[in-house]
Amino acid sequence: MNETMLLVVTIVAIALVFDFINGFHDAANSVATIVATRVLSPGQAVLWAAFWNFVSAFSFGTGVASTVGKGMVDLDKVTPYVILAGLLGAIVWDLATWYWGLPTSSSHALVGGYAGAAVAAAGFDALVASGWIRTLTFIVVAPVLGVLLGYGLMVAVNWMFQGSTPRKMDVYFRRLQLVSAAVFSYSHGTNDAQKTMGIITGVLVTAKYLPEFRVPVWVILSAHAAIAAGTMCGGWRIVKTMGTRLTRLKPRGGFCAETAAASSILFSTYLHMPVSTTHVISGAIAGVGSIQRLKAVRWRIAGSILWAWLLTIPASATVGFISHHIIHLITGKV
Repeated sequence: MNETMLLVVTIVAIALVFDFINGFHDAANSVATIVATRVLSPGQAVLWAAFWNFVSAFSFGTGVASTVGKGMVDLDKVTPYVILAGLLGAIVWDLATWYWGLPTSSSHALVGGYAGAAVAAAGFDALVASGWIRTLTFIVVAPVLGVLLGYGLMVAVNWMFQGSTPRKMDVYFRRLQLVSAAVFSYSHGTNDAQKTMGIITGVLVTAKYLPEFRVPVWVILSAHAAIAAGTMCGGWRIVKTMGTRLTRLKPRGGFCAETAAASSILFSTYLHMPVSTTHVISGAIAGVGSIQRLKAVRWRIAGSILWAWLLTIPASATVGFISHHIIHLITGKV
């Protein structure tokens, strides 16, 4: 095995580890509401979420993968070593925020780490401005859409069932929440797994193993298997923040939050935009909670999530930048 092939195999393996960590880190997003409303036990919810993560493999094409892989960084100006440094930046930040129990975005960490490494190697010319403008726009649009949809769905549900008792409503929505949780996990799988597909395909292109950016079938299956496996292992430190500390949810609220978040994510995926499933579901939960009264949402917790949201890209970019310099010092490669 020559040096280039060994490097590519190593980066693909690390990318799949990142995908596993993504599923592990984001498992709480997929299961928090259905666990908080006691529709499923944590173990059952994790298996349910992992199944739908994998099922989404061939649903929405590879548009998000193309945006991440070649739409934000110019592949002609980077090398496999740059992509390796970007992955390390994302993984370090993901693990740090997991340890602190913060529901930050693996997606933001990935694009931030990748960008930081690319800038370290080739300067800001390595960044594709149009791709960044669209992505940064959707970083804001998707969570706000989650808030508005969550609030709107909760208003609609309360209006439609105004003659029903809360107990009777919960009987229906405990069943419906199985569907909404499945749709959310499906949307999470199709958007987040594509980001890793984009990184792996980018490595194959820069190493000249692919003549053009086209995601191979084995990459699609590997990425979805990795994120599903990570989800099955779960991220229980973050479940508490997402499911119980941000606001208290009933089954009807859980249904509205998951449906709102899934709609926002699938809309973004359709437009080939990588978004933070973490922040979309956070926004949807806050939107649902605020229908009761503003005090129903624990804004101090929401504030810590917001700060983590704002810091993730620059922090992971810094780690990616430093990682590239360390790799350069060790290997002499750029």
